[in-house]
Amino acid sequence: MKKGQFLGLASLGGILAWTAPAMAQTAEAAAEAVVPTLDTGDTAWMLISSVLVLMMTIPGLALFYGGLVRRKNVLAVLMQCLFATGLLSVLWVVVGYSLAFTAGNPFFGSFDRVMLAGVLPETLSGTIPETVFVMFQCTFAVITPALIIGGPADRMKFSAMISFLGIWMLLVYVPVAHMVWGPGGFLAGEGVLDFAGGTVVHINAAVAGLVATVMIGKRSGFGTENMAPHNLAMTMTGAALLWVGWFGFNAGSALTSGGLAGYAMINTHLATAAAVVAWAGAEWVTRGKPSLLGAASGAVAGLVAITPACGFVTVSGALVIGLAAGVCCYWGVTGLKAMFGYDDALDVWGVHGVGGIIGAVLTGVFAVAAIGGTGKSGLVDGNAAQVLTQVEGVAVTIVWSLIGSFVILKVLDLVIGLRVSPQAEMEGLDLALHGETVAH
Repeated sequence: MKKGQFLGLASLGGILAWTAPAMAQTAEAAAEAVVPTLDTGDTAWMLISSVLVLMMTIPGLALFYGGLVRRKNVLAVLMQCLFATGLLSVLWVVVGYSLAFTAGNPFFGSFDRVMLAGVLPETLSGTIPETVFVMFQCTFAVITPALIIGGPADRMKFSAMISFLGIWMLLVYVPVAHMVWGPGGFLAGEGVLDFAGGTVVHINAAVAGLVATVMIGKRSGFGTENMAPHNLAMTMTGAALLWVGWFGFNAGSALTSGGLAGYAMINTHLATAAAVVAWAGAEWVTRGKPSLLGAASGAVAGLVAITPACGFVTVSGALVIGLAAGVCCYWGVTGLKAMFGYDDALDVWGVHGVGGIIGAVLTGVFAVAAIGGTGKSGLVDGNAAQVLTQVEGVAVTIVWSLIGSFVILKVLDLVIGLRVSPQAEMEGLDLALHGETVAH
């Protein structure tokens, strides 16, 4: 070896020896940078969000639905919401969470987290404790089946309703949640955008409610007897609780307390406000008077429609979505319902079905990459291809929920029956099923 070559190699060796510790430190720092660390701000926000979403079911949805039914059935609806919250929470922690949010196949997760196996106080999901993530998702798994209660209200057996909600959560809700939000989920892989549950929650539940409505049949006296809501003040209170709680639902789905949560919050509020104005305005024009029931229903319609889009669109997109939801959902509970003649007692399909589809499709129109719109091929802005992808997500959800709901209800009908007796329906479910009545 020549002297120059030797000196060059020696110098290179010295440089490498001198830089090796620094390179090792850099690599170590990079490794530490990707390791999830607890963020107390994110954790605090997600704890609050979990409480807000739980409030949406009890007391929010319970009061909203309770005020809409006739007086003789109000306690039955409240009982269904309360008991469902307990049953569904147990099922979620025992097995539902594991099947929805662990890696498995494109449609189901695994049993790795049954009874939260392997989850310790220090176990993280992103920047928050996994227990907090489990609790947050539990509130979604509770309110989604509870929405179904409104479709066949006033005539379904308590035993059949509760059995259906529990089985439906595991066999219908959990797979859709995994497909959209779970690791390796089918619809996520297709690029479907659903920030907080347009497909997973609203379309999913609305289809089930419609199937139950049709299979059970119309209420006795439907079309001839007065079936007006017994307490609109109660319904208004429930709607207000839903509006406030929905900030946990939508902004909480950012899973952080950062800028995305802020965008989801302002979008949620703006769309809801616009839908109130649009629904009440449409009612004012067509019927001559705006009603409190219409305004409350408009609020829920706006909340539903902005749910899949809130973390993907600008405020202008949110405004259009809210206005569209108010007008279209008003038509959904009047024109569409009259056209087909089904007895969707509390308008689950007209509000959650129509509103969920509008929101899911318009997400594809208004998604903005700079805010958080991510499709199959990465960051996307609204375009025709994304709209088609959103339609795919809607279609898969409708088919899955329709088939699953029909099969579950058919089996339950054969085993225990779905509908109360004519005498119980006439007497009222409060007294017939629970031995209680509301004082007059």
